[in-house]
Amino acid sequence: MRAGVVFASCAWLALLAPVACDGRAKVATAVPSAERGAQPRSGPSLAILDLSGGVPEEETASLLSFAAHRGSFDELVEAISNLSSDKSLKGAFVRFGSAQMGIARAEEIGEGLEKLRGSGKPVYCHADGYTNSTMYAALRGCSKVFVSPAGEVETIGIAAQVLYMHKLLAEELHLSIDILQVGKFKGAEEPLTRDGPSDEARASLEGVLASLREVWLSGMREARGSDVSSVVEDGPYSPERAKVLKLVDEIAYADDAQDLARKAIGAVRDDIRFGHGQGGDKQDDLGELVHLIAGSGAAPVALVRASGSISMSGGGSPLGGSDGITEREMDRILLRLSNDEDVRAVVLRIDSPGGSALASDLIWHRLMQLRAKKPLVVSVGDMAASGGYFMACAGNVVFADAGSIVGSIGVVGGKIAVGHALEQLGVHAESFPAAKQPKAAARATYGSVFDEWDEATRARVLESMTGVYELFLARVAEGRKTSVDKIAPFAEGRIWSGLQGKEHGLVDEIGGLEAAIAKARELAKLPADAQVETVGGPRGVLERLVGVSGGQASSAISAGGLGADSVREESMVARIARDLGAAAPGVVPFICSLAPLAHGERALAALPYALVVR
Repeated sequence: MRAGVVFASCAWLALLAPVACDGRAKVATAVPSAERGAQPRSGPSLAILDLSGGVPEEETASLLSFAAHRGSFDELVEAISNLSSDKSLKGAFVRFGSAQMGIARAEEIGEGLEKLRGSGKPVYCHADGYTNSTMYAALRGCSKVFVSPAGEVETIGIAAQVLYMHKLLAEELHLSIDILQVGKFKGAEEPLTRDGPSDEARASLEGVLASLREVWLSGMREARGSDVSSVVEDGPYSPERAKVLKLVDEIAYADDAQDLARKAIGAVRDDIRFGHGQGGDKQDDLGELVHLIAGSGAAPVALVRASGSISMSGGGSPLGGSDGITEREMDRILLRLSNDEDVRAVVLRIDSPGGSALASDLIWHRLMQLRAKKPLVVSVGDMAASGGYFMACAGNVVFADAGSIVGSIGVVGGKIAVGHALEQLGVHAESFPAAKQPKAAARATYGSVFDEWDEATRARVLESMTGVYELFLARVAEGRKTSVDKIAPFAEGRIWSGLQGKEHGLVDEIGGLEAAIAKARELAKLPADAQVETVGGPRGVLERLVGVSGGQASSAISAGGLGADSVREESMVARIARDLGAAAPGVVPFICSLAPLAHGERALAALPYALVVR
């Protein structure tokens, strides 16, 4: 429920900017359960409700209808309702990921989970990052609430913003505007005919926002007490701060939280009732099926390519392929390699300036799990900076060329506000906070592109970023098997050449990909000529069948008349990167590494400038 509701007729819907209701527009990982290996087919179970892919009112069919069934809201409600009567289920685990939803759906989900908990079955909940709405559902319905170590609890209150363009349209562009309305509270024409809201329109909007705020606060007050409800409008909070304030109970990765839940209730298996993997053995993974048909060797060494900026989901097309390093696809690849007994060692080839801090940490976690099972050797290409180095430090052995760039252990973040610039053009953004406290609007609209941060909000964001930086240091220290004190002098965002990185303990060996593969064979006690299989990004159906890349497949489909927009939805940042690509290709990864800012993330592990060495 990050910002309010959009109140307008369809004609003027685009003039309203919801800024604090649904939260970040980013997709989170949907990790299959039973990822530790095979589980019994019978015995007490933990029900899995995976909401990380979203809970739409109605599922949208993907191109060619090859996407796995994830479930719609009515199916989720039915699934929750059926859990209480199932005697084989001992409890439930809910994965929120970074899902978006409105207050009404959050209320119903929270109510359903509350009833389930009341029937004697504990409910455990995890999110990579909570928004107003998912925090509401979790606090109301969950016995124990978890959040990822690099996540954020973005409870910031409720507000809405309306853009008023009369000055631009009438005074600057000299347009004649003649809009009629019936009903004094309608107000749909006001963005075009006024430079601010009428008393009636303000009363209407503020009234409904106040009502929604009371529903939101009272639900959490009843569930967790007044102490919790008194702090939920003062975020965003780092995981540590959120735990102190009792908004979350524990800080853990999703799979670890799921393991804890399973052990706590005495369950021996997972039973997926909603979301990714629903149906278990009854569903075939089409991608894996086609992969088997196309043929793939069981090579003992897997080479995983990780190139480009790091994001939670990237901009992949429905047919496969992706832009940069996406947490969702890296998780899928690494989990498969971790569980594949034929794969004896993994070489991770990294060339990345970083990107999303959350995605970097989640990938690091999966890499460390893989490392615990089999040798993991990292080969750095031109660059493993910031989030790229976050991933690289998970290797048992890290190789880099003398001219590679490593390090940049630091965090950058922020936003660009356009409100003042729009005022000069005759466009005014009016904020309507649900709460009446003087600073409520500044906090509730902290993610808005129209407003600048006040000092209190800036301090809160910096606190969260500082927590991510400290986590980054701890992850590097753990991965490198050393202490934070020994890593800290070479952090603070500084970059190093491969040679310098070896001197400072950030790199183990100077060498290229060939040397890294040889080391992987050695660590796995394989012959020097052991086969290596390259594992790229996710391959689409057409790529697997006809051998073209994801990009080529998309181009071929577009040429066939479907149009580019039906294949890929480009973000603004991606369009800028595409336009610059021909003139300055080295700048593209840098621009894309900043893309998570456009999706609401405030802390990035990204190189703060484009560094191209030719």
